[in-house]
Amino acid sequence: MKKKEILDFYKNRKVLVTGSTGFKGAWLCLMLYMAGAEVYGYSLKPDDTQLLFGKIGLEDKIHQFYADIRDFDKLSAALNECKPEFVFHLAAQPLVVESYIHPRYTFDTNIMGTVNILECIRRSELEVSFLNVTTDKVYDNEEKDKQYKENDRLDGYDPYSNSKSCSELVTHSYKRSFFYDGGCFLSTARAGNVIGGGDYAKNRIIPDCVKAALGDKNIVIRNPYSVRPYQHVIEPLYTYLMIAANQYKNADISGNYNIGPDADDCQTTLKLVEIFCQAWGGGMKYTVSESTGPHEAGFLKLDCSHLKNVFGWKPVYSIKEAVYKTVEWNKRILGGESASEVCMSQIDDFYKIL
Repeated sequence: MKKKEILDFYKNRKVLVTGSTGFKGAWLCLMLYMAGAEVYGYSLKPDDTQLLFGKIGLEDKIHQFYADIRDFDKLSAALNECKPEFVFHLAAQPLVVESYIHPRYTFDTNIMGTVNILECIRRSELEVSFLNVTTDKVYDNEEKDKQYKENDRLDGYDPYSNSKSCSELVTHSYKRSFFYDGGCFLSTARAGNVIGGGDYAKNRIIPDCVKAALGDKNIVIRNPYSVRPYQHVIEPLYTYLMIAANQYKNADISGNYNIGPDADDCQTTLKLVEIFCQAWGGGMKYTVSESTGPHEAGFLKLDCSHLKNVFGWKPVYSIKEAVYKTVEWNKRILGGESASEVCMSQIDDFYKIL
């Protein structure tokens, strides 16, 4: 499908988004709402790190179920009520550092949450296009200057990454065991680190940068030389819409897809912070912390050639443009614009470049 056809395709379609109150979930729900979809959200009530959902007024724009992805009965009831044609599975415990503190909760949520949503779909006998959103950290990271491909070994190191590797395997099992002859078309999306306006999560570098800027403090960097595939949040979200729409029409393209920037745009955390300081202005400075915390991957790049070959896809924003868009979002909010206005404006800006 052509780019405009993808957006038009979702008009009046029923779509379920798990993890709708999260950072990526809120942006995705808004994009679907703008496309004219009938959007249903399923997630826990937002906490003090998930402010975007409320700021953009999603409760007035979508049908929202507040419940735990681990609660099979409530999830099943929600699915049967909305009868979606598309399911985007984002519900997760999404933080590496948090997974060291609460490993059991992380594994329970990220693995059994995936089992639950797929089992609900299986029992419903609905025809669904399903996308499981995992992470770039699912791979057995060798800490080498290489780009990971979709057929590389899955074995995340920390509880978060490992639970997402398991979530991938759960999806593959359901696909081969129950949906081999249709009914549900399944893909997984392994996106790199996302940045953008409205992220208030703990232990993420861009939220830490914004807090420092607003508090007139130095930015503290934990792992300055870690290389990550940073990208603006709209980048993978549009790609999720593209994958799910196309596999709905052609089940043969369902599979596993890396989503990230080109190799020369994979930058160190230090470089990301330097771009942020330049974009924010006002003499922003940073310091490097001697405390690095628990193990996190030091080097990570994705090979996105499969996505490019299947869909003719390419990244829209460079890392610099992604950071500047993030700073623009925060400064416009500080200037009195509503979060909903700014988000929709930035979504429209992205679509104009496609």
